[in-house]
Amino acid sequence: MKALTETEDGVLVDIEVSPKSKKFEIVGYNEWREKIEIRLKSPPLKGKANKEIVNEFEKITKSHVEIVSGFKSQHKTLKIYNMSKTKILDILNPILKNDK
Repeated sequence: MKALTETEDGVLVDIEVSPKSKKFEIVGYNEWREKIEIRLKSPPLKGKANKEIVNEFEKITKSHVEIVSGFKSQHKTLKIYNMSKTKILDILNPILKNDK
């Protein structure tokens, strides 16, 4: 999965966001864009969508998460600290398979 890049202190995750959905959900992996598709409840106003992304990914991974690029874009890169690419895949694969 090209959306994940391992670094010294964590993993970078490329995502594409669709705000104002009924609930937060990880929809799947877009092979063409090479991004994980995410739906959010929050509107993209005053950082609400970004806060929802960080909070939900921290719940899922139980690690510190921050947005490192794309603060005002639908295409964002997250950094999940103290996590390996393998561990992220272990967490995301069951979610991605359930949504197909």
